[in-house]
Amino acid sequence: MNSRQKKTLAVVFKDPVPGTLEWVDIEGLLVAVGCQIIEGNGSRVRFEKDGELESFHRPHPAKEAKRYQVRAARAFLIRLGIEP
Repeated sequence: MNSRQKKTLAVVFKDPVPGTLEWVDIEGLLVAVGCQIIEGNGSRVRFEKDGELESFHRPHPAKEAKRYQVRAARAFLIRLGIEP
């Protein structure tokens, strides 16, 4: 994990949940921790690692992740055993 991804990890676990985190940073973090991206229809994307699966819709037209998406990414990382 590089320094940008470590910063993203810290922001994902920050309270209150930020509304300014860009989705590409969350995707980069999930790939850096070993997740495989499974593209779906339209904006749907799934991430899989060690049998754990999480599904998201990429935000559009804005590039910032919604707060519920950040919370879901946090829960997924916790299930994977990854915390700052």
